[in-house]
Amino acid sequence: MAVSTIFLAGGCFWGMQKFLDQFEGVTETEAGYANGPDKAPTYQQVCSNSGHAETVRINYDPDRISLGELLEFYFMVIDPLAVNRQGNDIGIQYRTGIYYTDIRQLPQIEAVYRAEEEKAGAKLAVEVEPLKNFFPAEEYHQKYLDKNPGGYCHIADRYFHLEQKSVEEGEICS
Repeated sequence: MAVSTIFLAGGCFWGMQKFLDQFEGVTETEAGYANGPDKAPTYQQVCSNSGHAETVRINYDPDRISLGELLEFYFMVIDPLAVNRQGNDIGIQYRTGIYYTDIRQLPQIEAVYRAEEEKAGAKLAVEVEPLKNFFPAEEYHQKYLDKNPGGYCHIADRYFHLEQKSVEEGEICS
């Protein structure tokens, strides 16, 4: 099995990690901090404008889920026009971004990005950049919403069950 990796910042990483974990082909996720200064931050520093984005590292099997599919799911649960904000979360750490480590991913990223921009009818606020750095978040942030089911999330609960729904109904997002 070949594994590919992409890094997605979509507001609070608790919900983004839980959302992405549901899809067959996603083999591993990790919440962390990306594309800020080179020094590994603490959560408190990130919340005090360290410049890092709350980001999820996604390892996936491209034979089971394509990067294009992952990005379409990602855009389903973010507001791509919001600057430094998702839901009630406000600050530079909640900016949206697609960070890649393999330049061969860029054509797929750009194709989905253009389609989403056309759909929105406006310039998107989603960064598309090479990954500069990624620091894993503290352990208590990993799979946070699984450990704390009542935790706040800007992603509506119905989006956490798309894969189950697709199996039951034969399609996603009916």
